[in-house]
Amino acid sequence: MNVNAGTAARSRHRVPPAARGWACLLFAALLLSGCKGGGSGSQTSGSQESSAASGKAPITPEARAKAKDIYANRCAACHGVAGKGDGPGAANLTPKPPNFQDKSWQASITDQDMEKAILYGGVAVGKSPMMPSNPDLESDPAVVTALRALVREAGQPSGK
Repeated sequence: MNVNAGTAARSRHRVPPAARGWACLLFAALLLSGCKGGGSGSQTSGSQESSAASGKAPITPEARAKAKDIYANRCAACHGVAGKGDGPGAANLTPKPPNFQDKSWQASITDQDMEKAILYGGVAVGKSPMMPSNPDLESDPAVVTALRALVREAGQPSGK
């Protein structure tokens, strides 16, 4: 009788296959956002944040190429390939990711806040907690600046 009771309990807690895919995506986003630690790293974070968020880091061809790769692999899933906020991961997000091509959105965010969101996630600038942080980019301000530039370019008439 214990065997049947165990089977019944397991069947009540089965997750449908479609929900498992979204759960995996959500778990990955939460895992990425949880990678940023506090403590002893907080002193270097401030100086690195200010150097990246100031926009003074020069964008080298290498930084631009790395930024494009990072966008394709980390950002496009939610923000969409062209930055319209229509990536497959955006379907179940509330609020939806912004449309980078929207001029009013572009005008509403400073370069500093955009770079802060890239580094520390949406929560750091009062936006969605579903946007994960990218703590690995703290040591590469040129790539952060290049990512911000890609987002700004999406808002230009010639941007995709």
